[in-house]
Amino acid sequence: MEEQALSEVASEATFSLFGLLADADIVVQMVLLVLLISSIWSWAVVAEKTFSIGGARKKAQEFEEAFWGGRSDEFEMRPGQAPNNAGARLFAAISREWRDAKSISIVEHGTLVARAERSMRATVDREITRVSGGLGVLATIGSVSAFIGLFGTVWGIMNAFMNISAKQDPSLAVVAGPIAEALFATGMGLVAAIPAVIFYNKFSGDINRYADGLDAFAQDILVRLSRRASDGNS
Repeated sequence: MEEQALSEVASEATFSLFGLLADADIVVQMVLLVLLISSIWSWAVVAEKTFSIGGARKKAQEFEEAFWGGRSDEFEMRPGQAPNNAGARLFAAISREWRDAKSISIVEHGTLVARAERSMRATVDREITRVSGGLGVLATIGSVSAFIGLFGTVWGIMNAFMNISAKQDPSLAVVAGPIAEALFATGMGLVAAIPAVIFYNKFSGDINRYADGLDAFAQDILVRLSRRASDGNS
């Protein structure tokens, strides 16, 4: 009989995840819903950034290899072609200066290079802004999710004490549900926050390396542009 009673108590104390969520306080349910949406949103951003940043770096690298492979004149002869990568857009930004480089006077040499440098600087900034879209979402989710989960935890603990006060019964059966809700809210907050912070840092590093690569390529183009102008005046 005693074992049967213990078994019945254990059975009553056992609850499923969905049962826990269904019985949770409305505020805790709202907190969990917000955290779930935040987690899904952050993973969507992670997937999009993984492909977009990787694709942008690959295309820029391919253009750079083609450019330094002696095919820069091909790009000059196709000014109407829409550029589909950052390297091509960098070159397109100075296409006019590139075409005029061999026909300008030595006096205009410095002006042409300075104008090209400003154009490419603006293009690099636009490219970095383009691939950085969505990182703010990861930063926000990583920063606030833990606090939202903490709010759910505080609310759940408060409900546990209110149940004790209302029923005058400090037993586990009274406080188990609200405490479980509280702990689950904390866990959901961490589940949403930790991946967001990790991938935000990863993508920030990837974008910084991408920006450094574009800056280096832009400087190399300026050097070639300057030599092109010098050769045209020699």
